[in-house]
Amino acid sequence: MATRPDIDPDTGLALALAVVASATAPLVLLDGGFTVVAASDSFFKAFQIHQSQATGRCLFDLGSGEWNVPQLRALLKATAAGSVQIDAYEMDLKGAPPKPRRLVINAQKLDYGKPEHVRLLLSIADVTDARLAEKVKDDLVREKAILLQEIQHRVANSLQIIASVILQSARRVQSEEARSSLRDAHSRVMSVATLQQQLAASRLGDVDLRSYFKELCESIGASMIRDRDQLALEVNADDSVVPADVSVSLGLVVTELVINALKHAFPGNRPGKIVVDYHSRGPNWTLSVADDGVGMPKDAESATPGLGTSIVAALANQLQARVQVAEAHPGTTVSLLHSQLASVGAETGTN
Repeated sequence: MATRPDIDPDTGLALALAVVASATAPLVLLDGGFTVVAASDSFFKAFQIHQSQATGRCLFDLGSGEWNVPQLRALLKATAAGSVQIDAYEMDLKGAPPKPRRLVINAQKLDYGKPEHVRLLLSIADVTDARLAEKVKDDLVREKAILLQEIQHRVANSLQIIASVILQSARRVQSEEARSSLRDAHSRVMSVATLQQQLAASRLGDVDLRSYFKELCESIGASMIRDRDQLALEVNADDSVVPADVSVSLGLVVTELVINALKHAFPGNRPGKIVVDYHSRGPNWTLSVADDGVGMPKDAESATPGLGTSIVAALANQLQARVQVAEAHPGTTVSLLHSQLASVGAETGTN
């Protein structure tokens, strides 16, 4: 509320009229009884009201009565009494030509020291087109999210079907080498299918790694571990969440390292355990897959890297992490370590 008891009421009214007359935005000056004292030309044009039909009439009687909104009436009454000030009140002006409008109204009391000289200054913004554009945008985003989620469900289902066919083929082939390759392919396909399900459940937001790794390891174990009493596959992870694209890379790393451990760490039906561990601290994190198997062969350094090793190396580079392989006594631990120092080294091409 603007209070200037030192201003002469007639002078103050003249100033208010001058402001309203020169305004390019819709402005309306009301007296204490909500009668229109003056309005800007933009107000008359915007709402197709002739000046002669508005000046001297109550705001709530303008047009076909569309301004007679109970909540607006109550707010203006409270503003005139000095109780409140209308700030960005949104209302629908129904029945207004040429179409219903969505308005944002601000109102301020101009008090010149005497109750009979109370004036209310209303500024009106038509946000109909802006609100419609926002609604269209929100609807498109919502529709896109629904379609993408449906695609993810279908992709996950299709991948599971493919994985099932691969597993059936693995059971029929006679060659142990071919059977092993098909089982590897089955596990890789299932890991991607599990990721798709997790992404759909997270509605394209961040992915909870603990639940994702558990589902992933359950999928791998179901296809590759024949005797759960002999081999255990566990997940030890904190409550970290990561973007979906990062979870894809981490999931593929886990798949490759777990498959490698299942293939090589426990020959001759040797019992044992594989533990997938993930912990983060700020931007730094460590992902490791440890087994208590036979450990690395003595000629491991001279061995030719396999497909899984190449995949892990490529994914580590993508994640700006470094790979570390260590003897666990017993067994082997393969870790991906991401730190600020590692990130700087990856960006500058240094070790």
